[in-house]
Amino acid sequence: MSLPYRIAIHWHRRDLRILDNTALHHAANSAGAVIPAYILSGWKKRHLWTGEKRQAFLCRCLESLAKNLESIGGRLTVRAGTAEAELENLAKETGAEAIFYNRDPDPFGREAEKRVEAMAARLGIACHAHQDVTLHGPTEVLTQDGKPYRAYTPYSKNWLSLEKPQPLPKPKALHTPPGITSLPLPDNSHWGLAEPEAEIIEAGERAALARLKTAVTERLGTYEETRDFPAVAGTSRLSQDLRFGLISPRTAYIKTVEAMAATRSAKAKGSMEKYIKELAWREFYMAILWHFPNVLEEEFNPDWRGLWWAEPDEKFEAWKEGRTGFPIVDAGMRELVATGHMHNRVRMITAMFLTKDLHVDWRLGEQFFLQHLVDGEIASNNGGWQWSAGTGADAAPYFRIQNPWSQAKRYDPDGTYTKRWLPELAKVPAEKLLEPPKNNLPLAPGYPLPCVDHAAERDRTLAIFKKHRAR
Repeated sequence: MSLPYRIAIHWHRRDLRILDNTALHHAANSAGAVIPAYILSGWKKRHLWTGEKRQAFLCRCLESLAKNLESIGGRLTVRAGTAEAELENLAKETGAEAIFYNRDPDPFGREAEKRVEAMAARLGIACHAHQDVTLHGPTEVLTQDGKPYRAYTPYSKNWLSLEKPQPLPKPKALHTPPGITSLPLPDNSHWGLAEPEAEIIEAGERAALARLKTAVTERLGTYEETRDFPAVAGTSRLSQDLRFGLISPRTAYIKTVEAMAATRSAKAKGSMEKYIKELAWREFYMAILWHFPNVLEEEFNPDWRGLWWAEPDEKFEAWKEGRTGFPIVDAGMRELVATGHMHNRVRMITAMFLTKDLHVDWRLGEQFFLQHLVDGEIASNNGGWQWSAGTGADAAPYFRIQNPWSQAKRYDPDGTYTKRWLPELAKVPAEKLLEPPKNNLPLAPGYPLPCVDHAAERDRTLAIFKKHRAR
């Protein structure tokens, strides 16, 4: 049987894998030869939305991808520049007749797709875009009136009711034409960045599949009761794998459903259902970003646009460096800088502390997180920050302000997590980490006193929001 195309390009983006890769699957079934390509971005030295840890993880993922493609007969081609220019060059050099890719959910990726599609139309090259990053695309989950949801609960009910797509097998074989010029696999020097000293989680598709196996066999059965405790290995730990497409959401979903079917424990089933609802949260935030891209610039809830924020000062610097004098906050920030990861409960604590105790604009915190998080996902990060600030979709009401002391008492009562990241507090009795220090004495030599009084700043936040609403 003849194939539609002699040569096709598969443009890798957020899909650095060969298993259950929608566009790669269709490219392999549609062309006699496939050119897997990755286009490196051209910015240098500093970026507002990423940093050395995530770029290093990306490089390691590309190394893994190249080996995996070789295992089925393919070869990764690496170029640097704008996607439309480099894909045009590659198509002209090889005579490629089609470009296959998986759609990006964020507005920056969508703009790149428009430019690639315009280039392909000009050259008479077919363009095939596929739904892959989410189980359901942003235009699949809509209200009865065909409008996007603005709240999670009705969105999730619709999302959960829809039939889920099945995972696709990896291509049995690829043939990549010889002689195609390629840049070497990159390291951080490509962007003028240093190699990070952080303890970054292992990259690559094989490592991600191993984490998925661990999640479904050891973690998700107790997910609901353990996921909020940062000292416990209770989360899936798959966020960076979904972010870079080392596994697909279809594979994560079906493996969870299979584990649910295999257990007789109603409690374990309920925990796994809770994890599936977290996949829905991920897609809800992506849908919000798709339909309301202005959330990257302003508050989702128009009631809070123009809200007053304090000018960032030395307290903001203390927050970034993990020296606010609030142990649970400082532990989270130190974990972030040291590993490129932060436990999700602690992300909420640190974000709400910045916006409600220090009154610093959520956009500055959002940016700092993206510069350090290996799993930095624009939609989820924005959604989480606006939730914490009280300005977003389905956000915590402005008057619901987490107390960092009571959060520590509830979620790290023994101080295990806090002491891990604040070794200077290792000998401090755990109960002293759960309330403001008495007599204005520091918890330990060299550790700062709290930079603010939480109760006073809570009252100030309520006054700021009430004043704005009165306007």
